[in-house]
Amino acid sequence: MDARAQDGPKGANLRTWIAVTGCMLGALIAVLDIQITNSSLPQIEGGISTGSDNGTWISTSYLIGEIIMIPLTDYLSRVFSFRRLLIGNATLFLIFSVGCAFATSLSQMIVLRGLQGFSGGVMIPMAFTIILTKLPLHQRPLGIAAFAMTATFGPSIGPTIGGYLTEHYGWQYVFFVNIIPGAVMLALLFPTLERAPMRLDLLKEGDWFGIAFMAVGLGALQTVLDEGNQKGWFGSPEILHLSAVAVVCLAIFVAIELTIEKPAVQLRLLTGRNFGFGTLANTMVGCALFGSVFVLPSYLDEVQGYNAEQIGMVLAWVGLPQLLIIPFVPQLLKRFDSRAIVCVGLAIFAASCFMNTHLDLDVGGDQLIWTNIVRALGQAIVLSPLTGIAMLGISPAQSAAASGIFNMMRSLGGAVGTAALATVISKREQFHSNIIGQSATPYRETTRGFLEQMQDYFLQHGIPDPQRAYHQAEILLGQLVAKQALVMAFSDTFAVLGGVLLLAAGAVMLTRKAVASGPVKG
Repeated sequence: MDARAQDGPKGANLRTWIAVTGCMLGALIAVLDIQITNSSLPQIEGGISTGSDNGTWISTSYLIGEIIMIPLTDYLSRVFSFRRLLIGNATLFLIFSVGCAFATSLSQMIVLRGLQGFSGGVMIPMAFTIILTKLPLHQRPLGIAAFAMTATFGPSIGPTIGGYLTEHYGWQYVFFVNIIPGAVMLALLFPTLERAPMRLDLLKEGDWFGIAFMAVGLGALQTVLDEGNQKGWFGSPEILHLSAVAVVCLAIFVAIELTIEKPAVQLRLLTGRNFGFGTLANTMVGCALFGSVFVLPSYLDEVQGYNAEQIGMVLAWVGLPQLLIIPFVPQLLKRFDSRAIVCVGLAIFAASCFMNTHLDLDVGGDQLIWTNIVRALGQAIVLSPLTGIAMLGISPAQSAAASGIFNMMRSLGGAVGTAALATVISKREQFHSNIIGQSATPYRETTRGFLEQMQDYFLQHGIPDPQRAYHQAEILLGQLVAKQALVMAFSDTFAVLGGVLLLAAGAVMLTRKAVASGPVKG
């Protein structure tokens, strides 16, 4: 019996779990801040006196900073030490969050949000790395489940928190909300993270050309994605030039990373079967995860006229159920193949999107509750096992680099997906408007009957001139056509989301199964 006890797996100590908890809290607020401003943009735009055309940069600048910093975290943690980099950036994150609340112009807000994204981008992969390096193998599924909660729960609940704070306290509290959890995070991390010396000599070996081309390329790409639909994509010289910059810089970046001895971002890891296909699936999951958080609030705002708090309450049905579901995922992983769990989760997530392909003008928050609960179930059981699948064959020495790539691609997938879905909504709205408009002509009997009925209505309600009343009826008909076309466009967009998730399931099926003898090699 003593031999069995001695041979049994040893769990992580309390100090390690406190450090893991602090890292998870940091990852949660970093992910939360990607979406927390989305439902509050009109109020923030008014507060800093800018228009809606420029207000999207409030979200975009944060995402640019985060996407650039995530893959660099591995290298910087070796230079400055894990502890210094994490605590230092967590502190900077809180400082920049408070700075955003006091911003008085768009330029100030863009700079502060970009810096907030840089510092927040460190906390996401470091939370993942501490799980892979500090937790023993038998406790790792529990840690990965906690990380999955931050990655899926954060985007879903962000608009809920942001909308509530904006409506009741003002938009500044969207940024002040980081202070308390950030302070708790620092209190947990400061005494528990191990001290290690800095290795400033590694700065001489830095892949600075690769880092520079990556930063410029990703910045240009994110700008194209954010501004492209609004400016007509490649019909705009600005978008065309930025696209060329993105393609050239990212191509040079990839070439550098694949050829030099010590790359800043170890892209060679993607040649491993599980990590390559797992990261591909993760990118598509990011597209659907962030895309759905973009499409649903847009529908509720543009079609149903919901305010920030009402939108947030609808999205709460996507976020809150995950808190009850994710803790049970490690138990599922003990009983079923991880690939099967992920595919079932992706199928459920896709089903929730297909359930929204039959939207009409009467579908509001009450009618969306069940589809959101189904979406919560699908999201909750996807990311944790998908992460485990991708990390099969990744050694502890490679875990930090793999974490950076894996998490960057999910955020990049969200950026690409959001831009693509905005374009789908715009193009499909034009398509349906043309189709409906061809049917709703004055030459059709049903159309004439509607116009005459509305003319009589307006004559009886304060418009004495028959010609003016008839014109008002035509305006109303045009508005109804436009609104119906918009509803149909949103339905089509949810169908696209469902299709992306099924493609992700196909990528998961191409991975290898974990075997009892050890991790699967690429």
